[in-house]
Amino acid sequence: MITVAADGSGDFISIQEAVNHIPAGRREPTTIHIKSGIYKEKLYIDKPWITLVGEGAETTVISYDDYAKKVFPSGEPYHTFHSYTAYIGGDHITVEGITFENTAGSGDIVGQALAAYVDGDCVAFRGCRFLGHQDTLFTGPLPPKPRDRGSFGGPREDVPRRPVRQYYERCYVEGDVDFIFGSATAVFQECEIVSLGRGWITAASTPAEVPYGYLFLRCKLTGDAPEQSVGLGRPWRNYAKTAFVDCWVGPHIKAAGWDRWNEQEPIDEVRYMEFGSVGPGANTSGRAEWARELNMLEAEKLTAQHVLAGADGWDPIARSGG
Repeated sequence: MITVAADGSGDFISIQEAVNHIPAGRREPTTIHIKSGIYKEKLYIDKPWITLVGEGAETTVISYDDYAKKVFPSGEPYHTFHSYTAYIGGDHITVEGITFENTAGSGDIVGQALAAYVDGDCVAFRGCRFLGHQDTLFTGPLPPKPRDRGSFGGPREDVPRRPVRQYYERCYVEGDVDFIFGSATAVFQECEIVSLGRGWITAASTPAEVPYGYLFLRCKLTGDAPEQSVGLGRPWRNYAKTAFVDCWVGPHIKAAGWDRWNEQEPIDEVRYMEFGSVGPGANTSGRAEWARELNMLEAEKLTAQHVLAGADGWDPIARSGG
């Protein structure tokens, strides 16, 4: 057990110092207890088997303010993937009771600004908050190549792409434009997904060979956005996969539900699905004709255990005792 305390009462005063203290290549789990406080630091974790435990997301906060339009001394822009507050690229990472926030502001002014860049496999978050505006939470890996420039930039540009699995339980995620995006297989269970303005909740880039993308189970979709101003998702790449199952859907969600991203991508292989939605935005009769409403048997198979199992049988629910 390592303790981090901003007031100097722990082993370290910064989280990054504690992570750096863990020997490289360590295969035994290490727990870092983070006392309440605001930790203004750009956190980078590429080591495996680390558990970060805060004293509650309301009081244990990791905060930074980088953004896509910011420039390096060379004059090169940060772009999206250098803008993170926290990069989590190690496998078997667990995080509990912590807020990750990017305070740079609106995407209209600063561009994309990630609160968290999560690129590890078997990574679980419980009782956490992710606060930002445009592109709040990136669930890696990156797609094979960018559309509009030579490289993505960021910490994983030159690393071979691999499928990863992530689990978010009782978390709070807020933003406006594409604020949950990326290629991971990720389950959001009993989370609150909050839209701060007009935009889209998800922008999945699920690889063609990966069977599952985003699954939202018993989540609550709320926000301050005007009625009929937010889409459930739009495809960042051709094989995007996203499902909402047994969710409460607020009036801010558009009747069509899903968008085609200005028809940049064909929708032949897109898999957008819904089942058991309730609430003022839950009427699926007006949904995009290329989206699907699942039947009960199909929906029952969409559990965190099934979707995240992979070849090694990873079950984050069993570990949490849920």
